[in-house]
Amino acid sequence: MIDLHCHLLPGNDDGAPDLAASLAMARMAVDDGITAIACTPHIYPGMFENDSAGIRAQVAALRQAFAEAGIALELTCGADAHVSPDLLPRLKAGTVPTLNDSRYFLLEPPHHVAPPNFEGFVFALVAAGYVPVVTHPERLSWIEDHYKTFCRLSDRGVWMQVTAGSLTGRFGKAARYWGERMLDEGRVDLLATDAHHPERRPPLLAEGREAAAQWVGEAEATHLVETRPLGILRNLAPDAMPPRGRAPAPGLWQRLFGRAA
Repeated sequence: MIDLHCHLLPGNDDGAPDLAASLAMARMAVDDGITAIACTPHIYPGMFENDSAGIRAQVAALRQAFAEAGIALELTCGADAHVSPDLLPRLKAGTVPTLNDSRYFLLEPPHHVAPPNFEGFVFALVAAGYVPVVTHPERLSWIEDHYKTFCRLSDRGVWMQVTAGSLTGRFGKAARYWGERMLDEGRVDLLATDAHHPERRPPLLAEGREAAAQWVGEAEATHLVETRPLGILRNLAPDAMPPRGRAPAPGLWQRLFGRAA
């Protein structure tokens, strides 16, 4: 499996606090069946002032630490880029990294407030040739009032990444509900751990894959954690990837709750 959203770099943001935590997280990831991780620290103006050069240097140092510790885990670069007015210019300038230098990048919306003109902002990124991967929409406190926004984005080529732990209840009932609903409706492109800590936010992906398989089947569960993440690392075009799977009609979510999307 490939984890494309992980706060593994030591002492960089609100993720792994030190190298010991990074090593512990890496060992957990390997034991879970993860073979490659994108190190994706926050880029949040005024709070986490990371950039491509610094992230690449830290990833190189962490690779060396893994080699010395005998940890067989591949690393690549990325960022969890917060919505900000200067994001598109920084992507074009290369100071905000995409995932493994591909056309895909992680886009983090605010957790508690819907940004003004969010759709227009995201579609401008698409028009510039990027594929935004919206991180953990199921965990946003405003998703209920703006769910149709995410549906429209998804329908027009924006990717959605659900947190694996949301599907197992690690982030509460609401996140599980929206994660399962999005799966059921075929609106999830990727699962990732969004791991921050070996104990509080561990890098566990297999449990999410197994939960997804119960909704959309084994083949789509594999696409969520292997096929599409690998395609991103290879910079394949979206239409060269397997199309999103959804629950067999009528979907389990619809059968349980009796409402259509």
